[in-house]
Amino acid sequence: MAQARYHITTPIYYVNDTPHIGHAYTSLSCDLVARWHRLAGKEVRLLTGTDEHGQKVRKAAVALGEDPQAFTDRISDNFRALVETMHCSPDDFIRTTELRHRQAVQEFWRRLRSRNQIYEGVYSGWYAVRDEAFYEEDETEVGADGIRKARASGAEVEWLEEPSYFFRLSEWQDRLLRLYEENPSFILPPTRRNEVLSFVRGGLRDLSVSRKGLDWGIPVPDDSAHVVYVWLDALVNYLAATGWPDSAQQESYEKWWPADLHMVGKDILRFHAVYWPAFLMAAELPVTHQVFGHGWLLNRGRKMSKSEGNVLRPADLVERYGLDPLRYYLIREVPFGQDGYISHDSLVTRCNAELSNGLGNLAQRSLTMVAKNLGGTAPVAEAASEIVAPLLARTAGHMEEQALHLMAEEVWSEIGAANRFFDEQAPWTLAKEGKQAELAAVLAETLERLRLFAYLLYPIMPTSCRRLLVLLGDPAADTPEGEGSFTFSALETPLPSRQLPAPKPLFARLEEEDEAESKE
Repeated sequence: MAQARYHITTPIYYVNDTPHIGHAYTSLSCDLVARWHRLAGKEVRLLTGTDEHGQKVRKAAVALGEDPQAFTDRISDNFRALVETMHCSPDDFIRTTELRHRQAVQEFWRRLRSRNQIYEGVYSGWYAVRDEAFYEEDETEVGADGIRKARASGAEVEWLEEPSYFFRLSEWQDRLLRLYEENPSFILPPTRRNEVLSFVRGGLRDLSVSRKGLDWGIPVPDDSAHVVYVWLDALVNYLAATGWPDSAQQESYEKWWPADLHMVGKDILRFHAVYWPAFLMAAELPVTHQVFGHGWLLNRGRKMSKSEGNVLRPADLVERYGLDPLRYYLIREVPFGQDGYISHDSLVTRCNAELSNGLGNLAQRSLTMVAKNLGGTAPVAEAASEIVAPLLARTAGHMEEQALHLMAEEVWSEIGAANRFFDEQAPWTLAKEGKQAELAAVLAETLERLRLFAYLLYPIMPTSCRRLLVLLGDPAADTPEGEGSFTFSALETPLPSRQLPAPKPLFARLEEEDEAESKE
C-alpha cells in the first residue's frame, strides 16, 4: 500500500553569507520531490530553514560590526526570500535560534548523556572554522602556500586543544554498517554510499560535540561554559520541527518522524549519513529512511563560493531567464547526484529546443486547430491515452531513486513521440478533407497527452504547467496540488467536453547573447 505521508527536508542553510544558485538547486530539488508526492496523493511535509550558530557565524557578524542575532535575522530573511524567488513550497521554516529548537537540542543532549553516550575529555586536533568541522591528520595537507588545509574542502585548519564533551561514535560503527547493509537505499546515489561505507569501515573515533568559551550557541545543559557543537545542534532541527519533545505535539511527532528523505549537498553527507543516524540510535529514536547527497553546480569549473568570486545569484538568473525555464534547466541539464556545469549557452539552447519548440509548439499547434476547426470545443477521448499508465510507472520508479533528471528525460521522450504522432497523423490534412471524426480523435489524444505532460512536469515548472492546464480546460488548474482533480489518479479518466480559452504561447524564446556580451 502506498505511504500516506511523506516528510522531506532540505539541509538547514548556514547563514554566514547570502544564498547562491547552489542553495537554490537544493531547495528546488526538494520542492520537486515534495510536489511530486503531493500529486501522488500523499500528505507531504517539506521542511527548510537556517543554521545560525557556530564560530564562523559569529566571526562574520563581528567583521560587519553587527550583533550575531541581528546578523542572523538579516541573513535568514535572505533564505526566506530564496523560497519565494524559486517558488518553492515548504510547510515549515525552522531557525536554530528559535526556542523550539533550543529546547529540543538540550533534551536530545540529556537523552544522550543519560544513556552514557556523552563524556568529558580534552580535544586535540585540527579544526576548520569555515567548515565547522574537525579533521584527522590524514584528512589535512600543507599546501604550496605553507598553510595546512582540509583535503576535502580546502578550508584552512588550526590546531586546537581544549576541554570538550565527546559522543561515543566509535561504539556505533558496527550498528551503522548493519544499517547500511539492511537498507541499501539509505544512502543515495550509490557512489556516495560507497564513500560513506569506506569512511566508516576505516574506523570511527569519538566525536567532539561541544566548544568551550563561545558565547554564540546553545548552552550545554548543566554546564554553561560549553555550547553544543554546531552539528549536534544543527541536525536536531529535523526533530524539533515535528514538535519533539513537546508532549503537547506528540501526535505531530508520531506522524512526521522519522523523515523519509534528507536531501543534502555531497559536502555535508558524512554528517547526515554517519553522525546523525548514530546520534538517533544512541538516543533510542527512529532513524531517517534515506539520505541523498547531490553534486555541485559548477561555474568556471569550480564549486560556487564567495572566495572563488564565481557566485550566481538566483534572483539575477530568474530575472534574466524566467523562473520556470531556470527551474527546468537546472533539473534537466545535470544528472542528479553528479557535479555538473551550467552556462548561458546550454540554458538557452535547451530551453528553446525543448520548452519553446517541443512542448510549447505542440500545445500551440493542437490548441489552435481546436479553436479553428472545432469552434474551441475540446473533443473527448474515448479512454485515457495508452501512454498514461506506463509513463506514470516509469517516472515513479525514477522518483523512488531520486533520479530527478531521468524522470524529466522520460517525459521529454514522450513529448518527442507526441510531436511525431501529431505530424504523422497530419490533422491539418484531415481537416482539409473534412474527416471530422478522425480529426477529433487525433486532437483528443494529443490534448490528453498534453494533460499528462502538464501533471508530470508540474513539480518542475508549476506556473507554466498550471497555465497549460488552463488552456486545456482542466479543473486542476484551479485546484491545490494533491487535492480533488489534481492528483495523478485524475489522469485515469479523460476530461469531458469543454469550451477552451483562446490558445496562447506557453514559452517565449530566450535570446542568445549579443556579440559584445559574449566577449565579457
